[in-house]
Amino acid sequence: MKPRTLGRTIGRAMRTFPAIVVTGPRQSGKTTLLRTLYGATHAFVTLEDPDVRIRAKEDPLAFLARHKPPVIIDEIQYAPELLSYIKTRIDEHRKPGQWLFTGSQHFGLMQGISQSLAGRAAVLTLLPFSVAERVGRGETALRAMDWVRALPESSEPASRLPLGEVLLRGNYPEIATRKAVDRQLWCGSYISTFLERDVRNLTQIGDLSQFERFLRLCAVRTGQLLNLSDLARDIGVSVPTAKRWLSVLEAGYQVYLLYPYYQSLGKRLVKSPKLYFNDTALASFLFGIHDQEALFNSPSFGNLFETLIVTDVLKRFLHAGELPSLYYLRTRDGLEIDLVIELGQKLHLFEIKGAMTVWPKHADPLSRIMSSQKSSFRTAGIIARAPSSFVLKKGIYHFNWKDALTI
Repeated sequence: MKPRTLGRTIGRAMRTFPAIVVTGPRQSGKTTLLRTLYGATHAFVTLEDPDVRIRAKEDPLAFLARHKPPVIIDEIQYAPELLSYIKTRIDEHRKPGQWLFTGSQHFGLMQGISQSLAGRAAVLTLLPFSVAERVGRGETALRAMDWVRALPESSEPASRLPLGEVLLRGNYPEIATRKAVDRQLWCGSYISTFLERDVRNLTQIGDLSQFERFLRLCAVRTGQLLNLSDLARDIGVSVPTAKRWLSVLEAGYQVYLLYPYYQSLGKRLVKSPKLYFNDTALASFLFGIHDQEALFNSPSFGNLFETLIVTDVLKRFLHAGELPSLYYLRTRDGLEIDLVIELGQKLHLFEIKGAMTVWPKHADPLSRIMSSQKSSFRTAGIIARAPSSFVLKKGIYHFNWKDALTI
């Protein structure tokens, strides 16, 4: 098993919290991580088993009497009734690290946690591999604050990591690490499972085929401004329905909405969020892109590359147990910054380009925004495919994507 950055965060939480909840999409490695770290000290039970689930729901007291802490309970969202009883046990014996849970459906799970385990549980999120985890550097991956400080000094590229392979196979552990796994079969099966299990559980959607078309249209729009009216019109549903369906994709960890940064920069800003698919394998599969030639020749290549970078930075926050402070900036007069990171009241600005050739003129948007409020900015750079990292102009860098994502 490749080391996961979240393992360090769970270790910290185990010292003080009676319960730890690890959420995230299916197949991101939640169960594997907990069993690898604590399988020797904690019993394990999964509520994916229908018989076990029925016993837990029908007789919670008997279930908990049989499965005493320390215990790992897998897919806790299937039996939220247990949480009230577990709260009582925690209050009677508040010992750290006794209750470990995994869960895949964010809205329903978080409602149960907030009602029953508020102040008793550390809630953490595990997404698919980051690029650092993918190359075996998960244990040493830097937290966001340290990452932005280290970027200008970074010059150690990752081991051979073909971009085409990363984008097409994505970062779900099974498909990313096992080349024998057929990509198209895996992606097709994953989407079918997501639709049949998570979507049906999260909301009442009568026509799953129409929702699947909605999912495909979201994939096609990855890395773009979200226009719900256009999206609803293209799929033939109302705007409120499209908004509800989008919340389902967020709850299932399939999409991420990046909101604009606007503090003290006036009313000229575009205020719609940008939509990102959380995994490039699923996005490219839904695009209908299945080989590297089609990928690099696709007009959507730049959006997929941007999706990889933005979601990888998101993982750097979440896997460290931190709330992401990520934004983009786009004004009505054409100024655009793809990624804005706010840390310690300072802004770190990044343009993301899929090009292999980077010129000083590419830094013009960064120069313009930095010249307006110099005291607010700490780091500025372009993340692209040029072979090495270097200084573009004073205070602005080019960061090779491998250099940037593997430290």
